[in-house]
Amino acid sequence: MATRFVWLILLFVCFSVYSSAQKNTAEFSILFYNVENLFDIHDDPFTEDDGFTPGGELHWTSKRLSQKLLNLSKVIINASGWNIPDIVVFAEIENRQMLEKLINDTPLKSFPFKIIHKESPDHRGIDVGMIYNSASFSPIEYKYYPVLIDSVALNTRELMYVSGVLNGTDTLHIFGNHWPSRYSGFLETKDLRKAAASLLESKVEELFEKFKSPKIVIVGDFNDNPEDEALKNILKAGKYELPVVDEKLYNLLFDLKRDNQGSLKFQSQWFVFDQIIVSGSLLSAGSGLFVKPENAKIIVLPYLFEDDKKFGGKKPFRTYYGFTYNGGFSDHLPVLLQMNSVN
Repeated sequence: MATRFVWLILLFVCFSVYSSAQKNTAEFSILFYNVENLFDIHDDPFTEDDGFTPGGELHWTSKRLSQKLLNLSKVIINASGWNIPDIVVFAEIENRQMLEKLINDTPLKSFPFKIIHKESPDHRGIDVGMIYNSASFSPIEYKYYPVLIDSVALNTRELMYVSGVLNGTDTLHIFGNHWPSRYSGFLETKDLRKAAASLLESKVEELFEKFKSPKIVIVGDFNDNPEDEALKNILKAGKYELPVVDEKLYNLLFDLKRDNQGSLKFQSQWFVFDQIIVSGSLLSAGSGLFVKPENAKIIVLPYLFEDDKKFGGKKPFRTYYGFTYNGGFSDHLPVLLQMNSVN
């Protein structure tokens, strides 16, 4: 009798595990990566890319470009554990050719990646683009929106919007961002990022009005921390807390402590400029795609760092320091969102 009882318990456990496996299907992931000046080696007379040529100040050669592409492919392949990301959104790529070389001339060629890209009006010639695994993601549409101030388009990166179906289970709306930098000073450039935030907020509101509980993922280099005005007050992307509201935005990296971590480092201080924001409908989904807040993270693979001899600790292992070639990956760390699907 006791033996029979044990077998019944084991059968129940196995059935429960099987049922759970049937309910929770495969894992998907989205990676965002500011790849620090992924330029070709040719001078574009219409942009400020003169330094990224063999004869330019940075002595940017085919060999160095090939090493950079190989480095980036290594990060992409290893960022999400056993499963390569289904979608990778990039900042600081010069043109479509760079994405073509990345997916065709590196180990990424083993995967069926396709490209979404448009030339931006950025004065340096850098764009926001995306590659996606065509076996798991089917685009429906994509658009690029210029950032405006007083109805005049800025010479900066446009807002990328892509919608599509992930693995035939659910429709996902994705926004890729690279907001104006702080290069000329925080206060001097603050209004530019507020303009980008206003544009993004308006496009998100359009989705909320058009669809019932749309599932939205917003990624990018915002050149602001999560608590700064453009993100917190204009975009209204707050920290995750219960109860979740479907038509609100939640910044999944809002509470990240920055005493010794972030997505980039300036002198001794870490910043979280690279972020993942989702609509509440992804956090409270009863069916289809859903995310858990803890599954949004900054990627900290060991080879992405080097010793910070001046300020202590570690810092991102980047491609250049000033005009000195360093041979690394990027001055930013990538951020990853892992997702699941419920039948």
